[in-house]
Amino acid sequence: MVNFAIVGCGHIAKKHARAIESIKEARLVAVCDTIPENMDVYQQTYDATPYTKTEELLDDPRIDAVSICTPSGLHAKLAMQAAERKKHVIVEKPMALCLKDAEDMIAAAKINQVKLAVVHPNRFRPAISELKRVVEEGWLGKISHINATVRWNRNQAYYDQATWRGTRSLDGGVLMNQAIHNLDLMLWLAGNAVEVFSMCDTRIREIEAEDVAVGVVKFESGALGVIEAATTIYPENYEESISVFGEYGSIKIGGKSATKIEHWSVKNIDEKTISERIEHFPQQKSGHEVIIEDMMKAIKDDRPPVVSGEDGLSALRFVLALYESAAIKQPVNVRNFS
Repeated sequence: MVNFAIVGCGHIAKKHARAIESIKEARLVAVCDTIPENMDVYQQTYDATPYTKTEELLDDPRIDAVSICTPSGLHAKLAMQAAERKKHVIVEKPMALCLKDAEDMIAAAKINQVKLAVVHPNRFRPAISELKRVVEEGWLGKISHINATVRWNRNQAYYDQATWRGTRSLDGGVLMNQAIHNLDLMLWLAGNAVEVFSMCDTRIREIEAEDVAVGVVKFESGALGVIEAATTIYPENYEESISVFGEYGSIKIGGKSATKIEHWSVKNIDEKTISERIEHFPQQKSGHEVIIEDMMKAIKDDRPPVVSGEDGLSALRFVLALYESAAIKQPVNVRNFS
């Protein structure tokens, strides 16, 4: 049995709680939030002990691992505190808002011999998993380019729900908050990024950070990429997609949340075969459930989590390089960016 705690009881914490409940050998034993009423549902539904101070929660000897679900700007401090108390850490994306914080989190986990996992659950959507398999096994041949698109709606009411949303110090904009999942997928599918050029702006929402961004990227393999991300789409989410183009095939996984095969033309692998394979996957688990279950296995087997701190750092470096490029209006070398 692995006992979990959740720090930060907002919207995303509910996904962690449901995932923990769905895993046989996992149990949610404690939660922490500065607003006591935010913890009521966890106390009533899961019999989790409520704490208003993180230090008190981390003193609870029952806790083996902590899910950090607070605003992004608070992730680093809480993760390092948990690691220092010998608690394994699952942290929501982005793992931090600056490279030093992310690097310090990784170092703290290593020094204290605990596991650090970052929540990038889109990797585990069935269609995305099949796309990864096809790319990894070489069915597409040489990749020419890859596109990531996030055309979503986050209206002003969304940002006004909490003062930290859309701020540079605690949240970031569409690249850091929403599209970082898709940037992680680009790196996962195409390999390390070496150079980016981007433009960002705040066009419609009344927030500090960007609500629209576009960019291009070159990967170590020589493949190119295009990024488009916005929270300004009217009146609702329109598209989230990832497209990969190679010498032997073209694939687009799309829909409103990148879950559907919208185009599949691959030499020697027809779309029907892949669709049937996806439909007959033995179990449809949420990405959060996969990550939490994998953390339990990583603890047992003493291995890195499937989405490691280093993976989270790579996605963060990608976002920050895009920000830097937009700020200086020049291409930025990602490998040398610090």
